[in-house]
Parts: sequence; structure tokens; C-alpha cells
Amino acid sequence: MIEQAPVEPAQNRWQPVIRNTAYILGALLIFLFALNLMISSLQYLGKDADDLILQTTANPFTALFIGLLLTALIQSSSATTTMAVALVASGSMSLNSAIPFIMGANVGTTITSTIISLGFITKKKEFRRAVATGTYHDFFNILTVVLLFPLEYYFGFLSAIANYVGTTLFHEPISNSSENFSLLGWGGDSIIKFIITTINNGFVLVVLSVVILFSSIIFFRKVISKTLGFGQQEKFQHFFFKNSFKSFGWGLLTTAIIRSSTITTSLVVPLVAKKVVKLKSAQPFILGANIGTTITAFIAALFNSNAAISLAIAHFLFNAIGVIIFYLIPLVNELPGKLADGLGRLTLKYRLAGFLYLLLTFFVVPFSLIYFNKDAVRVNELTYSYQNFVTQQNSSYNIVAKTYPHHAFSNLMVYDRPSKNNQPNKILTVYRRNNLLLINNDLFELNRAGFCRDAEDENGKFKICILEVLPSLTLSSGLKADSVFVFEKQWYQPERVDSTRVRLYISAALNLQVKKEKLSTGGHLLEQELLTSLNPK
Repeated sequence: MIEQAPVEPAQNRWQPVIRNTAYILGALLIFLFALNLMISSLQYLGKDADDLILQTTANPFTALFIGLLLTALIQSSSATTTMAVALVASGSMSLNSAIPFIMGANVGTTITSTIISLGFITKKKEFRRAVATGTYHDFFNILTVVLLFPLEYYFGFLSAIANYVGTTLFHEPISNSSENFSLLGWGGDSIIKFIITTINNGFVLVVLSVVILFSSIIFFRKVISKTLGFGQQEKFQHFFFKNSFKSFGWGLLTTAIIRSSTITTSLVVPLVAKKVVKLKSAQPFILGANIGTTITAFIAALFNSNAAISLAIAHFLFNAIGVIIFYLIPLVNELPGKLADGLGRLTLKYRLAGFLYLLLTFFVVPFSLIYFNKDAVRVNELTYSYQNFVTQQNSSYNIVAKTYPHHAFSNLMVYDRPSKNNQPNKILTVYRRNNLLLINNDLFELNRAGFCRDAEDENGKFKICILEVLPSLTLSSGLKADSVFVFEKQWYQPERVDSTRVRLYISAALNLQVKKEKLSTGGHLLEQELLTSLNPK
């Protein structure tokens, strides 16, 4: 008589699915809660913390290295990219500063697979294959940084595209912080307000939010890894490496679900080392994982400010462009693999070569770049006075200007009205190309006196002319601006604006507006804004 195995009740079969689904949703909610708490905490820190973050990340090389080192230390690019989104959303970091930080995170996350590959040092043949696999991810990201970082540094390549896409999708200018920012609705906001009120310490709040955020990511990974059975390498190999397209797709999908390219790429190292999978078959999986890891930034930015969404777009573009160039273009696509294989062969001959590579890539080279580019960015604090001669109202506002001496771009963080969190009310981008100066959406053509052109803004059509070009202009005691172009802006329908004429004093030497005047029909001065101080930080 044949005994039948007991049939597991359907209810029992569904219990793990329901339990794991609940765990996943819970981890996601905790993740969003921690992100919201982090943004609120960063805003709570105030202007001093903003200035510190601004100065720290002002140098793109410094921002690149901070992203690299932080990710290497905590072994999670998901956490560091989420932090970057929070910093941008809170107004503490501009998009242009956050992009190098994200690039560094992309390189930093590869250190895990490299360290795992060095664990095969006692097994000669496996060691070569392991190092080649572990460092393929390194070389892909390093080459992508080498290609895109100069384009971003000199031309704002990624930030310009990300800004354009973000503005196109949301039909409004890119902005940073929002007074009514909310991820979880009224209930979540109430809890966060209670926590902030109770703790009442910005630094402690930030640390708490980071701990909760990191814990939620780790918990999420463990649940997903257990659900998908990633501990079984045979299952991993059978499903994910049948062909390049499938391998790429699975790398993207699994990493997007787990939110960790560190785990998925690290799992590939022993598979290739033991000849379960060939390196060529594993390459598309690693590249897919690189794309999949960008999902975290999108989740974090989804309910966020447009600038944060633009950062998520820039993160995706960085990885996507890298895949297109270093995988799809013939000849170039062999470069990461050849470099990785070459290093693998070198480590086979000289075992310490792998450790030397690790030291140089993640420590010596970044620190050297920081040292030799320590003067690449200048940060100045500008103070402007405002006078209304009609109402007799006087006030002032500050701008933190980050200028690149050899760069076409600069950023202006404007603190133009009181804020309980001292957050910048807006971040302006300044672009200078020959005799063209673009301050956000305002274009100034630095031409001869008498030059005029027609243009249009939200107030209607206007004519803008250069009245005169001053060799220098005294602004206040001890402060002068050189090469000042005096523009006059006059609308064709003056009833649509507060005054009929506006005079703008633009310094070609500083790439700044140093003075602004509003005039009545009779030429009487109604309002004036004047640069009164410029101090390096």
C-alpha cells in the first residue's frame, strides 16, 4: 500500500506569501517615513548646517569622494542616494553638487564585490576569475565617471538634461524645498512633528533618521532575498544567465526589487570564480543591476520636490549612458572586460596587486584629486539691501554663491525672506558663455551700448537695451564691481507690471546682478536692490 504524502493546506501555503508581503510593505513604509524624517531633520538644522554642507560639497571632487567613501563604508548605495535626495529636497544641497555625490556612490558600491573577490586569494585559478568579475563592476563605473564627470563639471551635461526632463514632465521650474512637503500624509506628518518637538535636536534627529532608513533597507533586502531564494546559487544561475537579454533584465529587476546592486553583483563573483557562469554571461547581469539600483532614488523622489526628481533622473542617465557606451558600442564595450581580465591576470602573478588596486582606487586617487583641485570652487556670501521708496520699507537678503573659476556654471542659493528653518528660498543657476550670460531664465547679451532686443516673459513682451557700459561701479563703501552693463527693460504693455521700466546692473566680471532699479513713468526711483557686501566663505 502506497502512502500519500500529506497535502499542505492551501491556507498554510499562502501564509508565507502574506507574511512576506506584509513585511515588504512595512519596510517600504518605514523607508518613506525615515526619508520624510530625514528631510524634516535637515531643514531643522538650519542655515549653519546648510552652509557646512554647501561648503563641503562645493568642490565636485570632494562631493565625488564623499559619495564614494560613504557608500564604501556603509556598503549601500541605496542609503547614500536616498541621503542625497533628502539633502536636495531639504534645500541643503543643489542638484549640481548632488550629481558628483551620486557618481561617487556608484563607484563606492563596487568595493563590496571587489573585497569578496579578494577572499579567493588562497585559490589560485578561482582568484583570477573572481578578481576579474569583482572589478568589472568597478571599471564600468569608473570609466563612466571618467567620461561623464568632466562633461558635468565643465558643461553641466547631466544636470541640464535632468533639469529639462524634470521641467518637461512636471511643467514647472525646478525647485528645491517645499513648505508643504509630505510623503505619508497627515498621519505621518503628525508623528514626525511629534518626534521633532520631543527630541528638539537637529543632529540627533538626522542620526535617528539615518539609522531607521538603513535598517529598513537591510530588512527589506533580507525579506526579498529569502523570498526569491537567492541563497541557492543553482537556482540563481538557472534563471538568470540563459542569454544576454534575459541576464540584463533579471539583473535590473532583481536589483530594483532588492534595492541593492551590492548583493546581486556580489553573488555573481563566486559563480564566475567556480566556473558556474562565464564572465561574459555575467556582464549584462551586472550592468542591469547598475540600472536597477536607480529605483531607490526614484522611490525617494517620487513624492518630492522637482529638484529631487531631477537628481533621480540624473542618476538613471548616468548608468544608462554608461551601459549604452560601454556595452552596446563595439570595441568600446570590450574595455571594462579587458581591464578587469587584465587585473585578474596581474593578481594571479602578484597576489598583492588586488589589494594595491583597492587602496589606490578607493583612497589614494580620490584624496589626490581633492588635494589638486582644492581651489576648484569658490564660495562667497553676498548681501543685498532692498529699499522701497514709496512705502519706505527697507530689508535685506543673502545669497550664497558657488563659483567655478574654470567652469561655465555657478549656483546661487537665495535666502530672500525669513524662514523658520533658514532654508534657501530658491537656487538659481548662472551660465556664462562668451558674451552671453544666463541667470536662470533671464538672458543677458553683453554687447555694446545702444544694443537692443525684444523678448518676452510672464508679464508680456518687452524691449531690453544696454544704456551704457561702466568700467566700474561703486556699490558701497569699499565695494566695487568691474565691467558693469546697464540694461533697461521696458514692457510694451506697462499696465501688466508694477512699473514701466527696470534697470539691471550686470557685472561681467562677477557674472552677477549687482544692482536693480524700478522706475516710474516719469523716471522716479520706486525700488532699489543693491549688493552691499561680498565675503568669501
